[in-house]
Amino acid sequence: MCQVEFEMACAAIKQLKGPVSDQEKLLVYSYYKQATQGDCNIPAPPATDLKAKAKWEAWNVNKGMSKMDAMRIYVAKVEELKKNEAG
Repeated sequence: MCQVEFEMACAAIKQLKGPVSDQEKLLVYSYYKQATQGDCNIPAPPATDLKAKAKWEAWNVNKGMSKMDAMRIYVAKVEELKKNEAG
């Protein structure tokens, strides 16, 4: 696993044409943030901001995961989404 694979997956996710569920989007987002930023380091948004709250919670679940593990899972998830799109 290397940075290049991660960057290729980041580019590939933008090329997906098929529908991606909100849950899958949150998963991909959470692993991306963990891989690039590390542990969630921002305060929780107010409960009234549903989208921001969901994104914060998805990222915060990964607390303690190494950046390398997050990259590995991110790449695997993007590959899965590409396969699903290809049928």
